[in-house]
Amino acid sequence: MLQSWSGGKDSCLTLAELRADPTRSVEALLTTVTEGYERVSMHGVRRKLLRRQAAALGLPLSVVTIPQRATNAAYESAMEAAFERFRAQGVATIAFGDLFLADVRRYREAWLARVGMTPIFPIWERDTRELAREFIDRGFQAILTCVDTRVLDPSFAGRWFDRALLADLPETVDPCGENGEFHTFVFDGPTFRESVPVVVGPTVMREAFCYCDLRAPGE
Repeated sequence: MLQSWSGGKDSCLTLAELRADPTRSVEALLTTVTEGYERVSMHGVRRKLLRRQAAALGLPLSVVTIPQRATNAAYESAMEAAFERFRAQGVATIAFGDLFLADVRRYREAWLARVGMTPIFPIWERDTRELAREFIDRGFQAILTCVDTRVLDPSFAGRWFDRALLADLPETVDPCGENGEFHTFVFDGPTFRESVPVVVGPTVMREAFCYCDLRAPGE
């Protein structure tokens, strides 16, 4: 199967769940990168770090490039081209790290049924407070790379995802950022062969979003 991959904590927890199931086998991580920026869409993580992360996890990375401000039709077209390549290899299942957004799940199920793919949702409806604490307690390490400043202070961009951060989150913000309040990049954890070295760079505003520019040492 494929796994829809952002490089964030929910993706890593989903992968851990799949790897714990002997009946499942992840063939590749599938992610979207925005053309021109060469960064993971929404998360703002550089493609180079994404490749290093996939290598540390021991999995191939398949990158789908989408245009800036891509329409849903453009996104679907680019992804469907990737699906076609994998279906030709006998891979027709894709895992998502969605937690509780029912409308998103319905959309994925309807869309993928039309194109011959089967979605699965390994961590669906897990309690997000418990899941956030489990992520930390299991030894995963992540940094907030993007913050929606309409719901969360920009100062959270660049912070470690740890118990202190959870304590500081407003009650209105989901602990896993499932409503898009924030996004993360995971650089170490129990499913990693080795840690991914990262340097925390400056933050930059793009419309309502504050991004922390992570980079590899020496860049």
